[in-house]
Amino acid sequence: MQRAYIGLGSNLAEPLAQLRSALTALEGIPASRLVAVSSFYISDPLGPPDQPRYVNAVAALDTSLAALELLDALQTIERDQGRERKAERWGPRTLDLDILLFGDQLIDEPGLKVPHYHLQARPFVLYPLADIAPTSLRLADGRTLPDLLKACPFEGLERLSEPVTALVTAPVTRGD
Repeated sequence: MQRAYIGLGSNLAEPLAQLRSALTALEGIPASRLVAVSSFYISDPLGPPDQPRYVNAVAALDTSLAALELLDALQTIERDQGRERKAERWGPRTLDLDILLFGDQLIDEPGLKVPHYHLQARPFVLYPLADIAPTSLRLADGRTLPDLLKACPFEGLERLSEPVTALVTAPVTRGD
């Protein structure tokens, strides 16, 4: 089994509901178990400024799937929830699911880069990741989560107070 950290984001079609649905779908991925979910965060969009703010979270998933098999499962969930891939990068979307980390692997495949592209510069990824990952987390490329957090201010984020533990059936744990 590998521990995969999955980034979740939505800014269309009731984003909170989109993330809740995605978490339920993550629980149904074969050969996998949802083990933790971060708080939800509101974040400013990266792309065009004339779009709604995002709701983001990070989930920890233990899986025996290969990384590309997991990516296929995530993209199926996105499509099932109305995701349409367009040429515009960072535009609005119903659901975005990204493999942020996959065990201690460095992956450079067409369509999949792990650790995720620009993870180190995205507070809407790092702070939710810190909610559920061990404080000693070291990425496969040697960077540590505490060092990444120090270099990435908590800006443009708002933590939602809604308890996430009720959203998953598996026990939700913190990685510390």
